[in-house]
Amino acid sequence: MRPEIAYDCDVLVIGGGIVGLSTAYAITRAAPGTRVTVLEKEPGPARHQTGRNSGVIHSGIYYRPGSLKARYAVRGAAEMVKFCAEYGIAHAVTGKLIVATDRAELPRLHALVQRGRENGIPVRELGAAQIAEYEPEVRGLAAIHVGTTGICDFVGVARQLAHASGAEIRYGAEVVRIDRRAGVGVAVLTARGDVVRGRVLVNCAGLYCDAIARLTGDDPGMRIVPFRGEYYELARPELVRGLVYPVPDPAFPFLGVHLTRGIDGGVHIGPNAVPALAREGYGWGVLRPRELGATLAWPGSWRIARRHWRYGAGELRRSVSKGAFTAAVRRLLPAVSEEDLVPTAAGVRAQAVLRDGTLVDDFLIREGAHAVHVLNAPSPAATASLPIGREVANRALAALARD
Repeated sequence: MRPEIAYDCDVLVIGGGIVGLSTAYAITRAAPGTRVTVLEKEPGPARHQTGRNSGVIHSGIYYRPGSLKARYAVRGAAEMVKFCAEYGIAHAVTGKLIVATDRAELPRLHALVQRGRENGIPVRELGAAQIAEYEPEVRGLAAIHVGTTGICDFVGVARQLAHASGAEIRYGAEVVRIDRRAGVGVAVLTARGDVVRGRVLVNCAGLYCDAIARLTGDDPGMRIVPFRGEYYELARPELVRGLVYPVPDPAFPFLGVHLTRGIDGGVHIGPNAVPALAREGYGWGVLRPRELGATLAWPGSWRIARRHWRYGAGELRRSVSKGAFTAAVRRLLPAVSEEDLVPTAAGVRAQAVLRDGTLVDDFLIREGAHAVHVLNAPSPAATASLPIGREVANRALAALARD
């Protein structure tokens, strides 16, 4: 006979970033009356990946047609603009340039035009002289203009999702243990000694999603390898009108150093991508030996290093040398000098890596008994957070119905 359990909630979400809060919002919209609790270890929402990125609403031009990233980004960009407008959250649809500065990049630029059209994204091709119509100080051999790209306050979006969801949000609630028993849901112990019981657990823990999956008793089949993205702010923001990106290397899930005029009028430059010495390693001085040891013990980390050491060496050089970083920026913006670059807050990307060293490029969502795990939510996760939240919510509600 099944024991009677006093559940604190129907769905227990771990992680108060934009994906976790969007999931809570989607659950209460789809199934009013469902009790949702969100546990977030920080004192407020969106303190890590959500609040430490470029603030760009991505169009979806980069992503393979039919992939989750492509579908979610194209749909999510339109929904994000509508959401921001509805709730008065700062945003703007600015468009962006993707600029080729070397002849070897031209075939990849033309491939992006085709990919954009396959994804239903309006793209305008530009010659070298036409670049100045959008960005007078930017130089390149050719470019494309993507009209649906924008910027917004993703932290503001996260706060609104938390408020509008009606979920119980518990801040300062770090999860230290999870007990899952057959047929009786999950019980979560926090560092403060609180026990929270739910019928279904949703893991949106970002930088710690693999650790939460293992606490649940599920093998995630991957590990999070943290990459720090370092940014500068442009002391002469008048040099850049909007958003300017290089042509990305398709071998890597990073977009390269780009120029972003944010909603505050400032221009951020970055990020590069270097290995972090901790999952929240926002600087070289942040070292957590246990987390670093876990990264080094994962076979996929060494396979990445062997496969991509040349690329990594260039990123490291730009991390330790401001001159090298400036040289990378000057490929797009020749007028910039070292004195124009002012260090600002860094971010850390939670990159899922398989045992064979594969960098997981798409969203990765897996399910276990009474559990849904979001194991890779790369850029454009913030852009696509509303449709991602619905996808995760649907899976959680299906699991709840089976309970």
